[in-house]
Amino acid sequence: MVIAAAVMAATAISADGAAAKVAAGPVIRQAPAVPSVQTAPPVETAATAATVAAPVSKAEAEPVCARLKGVRTCVGPDSSSRPGVTVEDTRDDHMHPAVEYYLNGYLGTKYVIHNLGRKGEVRGSREIGKVVTFRAALYRGDRRVSHGRWKTVRNVAKYPVKRDSRTTPASARAKSEVCTSTKGAASLCFAERHTFVYACDTGADRYQARAEYFVGGDPTTRYEIHQLAGVGTCGKAEHGDLSISMYRASLFDENRRKGTRLYQYN
Repeated sequence: MVIAAAVMAATAISADGAAAKVAAGPVIRQAPAVPSVQTAPPVETAATAATVAAPVSKAEAEPVCARLKGVRTCVGPDSSSRPGVTVEDTRDDHMHPAVEYYLNGYLGTKYVIHNLGRKGEVRGSREIGKVVTFRAALYRGDRRVSHGRWKTVRNVAKYPVKRDSRTTPASARAKSEVCTSTKGAASLCFAERHTFVYACDTGADRYQARAEYFVGGDPTTRYEIHQLAGVGTCGKAEHGDLSISMYRASLFDENRRKGTRLYQYN
């Protein structure tokens, strides 16, 4: 499966900026495995919030973008040129861009989209929340080599994904058609009627559960859900009518892989 994993390169979406004030939610583990949560974006001032919190009108249907060397990431309304969250590869090199983001002010679940296409290609997801806090990142293989600052946008989705932070591993299995897990403490479950994916942390340790998968048979975009909120919690992603094509559950200590399954085909 090494070949299969290599073929299924990752997709990414990214952006720079300053993050918004986080809504109340489950307490996040302050473990080394969650550097992005420990270094959460600074809280917005009232003036900053006023500039980004206003609903987007038709006349202002332009995406909010952030750039990094080799990366352009955007979050835009349905009527914009780049709806949802997207990441573009802007440089022909041996690295690939990604976008890292949180939804609805909740820092317990981080999403990553790796763009494994070529220069000029754009990847992303239309399924976003009412609030999106995102940044651009650049990867060499599975190692992140640089990233930008956090930026927050609000009210750009006509049908935003709702926050789902109370699902337990048991209820995720009950709602899903397919599940897989690592020997450590991570599980991945999904169903494909209005496709959704869960990444669940099932072990009381400092490690981080991740779901890594591809959708729609596209090997140039890898999606990840990083579950940061601790044991007994699950993070959820939605993918509309796209079906899961390859998937695996993994366990990480910061960015060091501690356990995983081989990719499985759906």
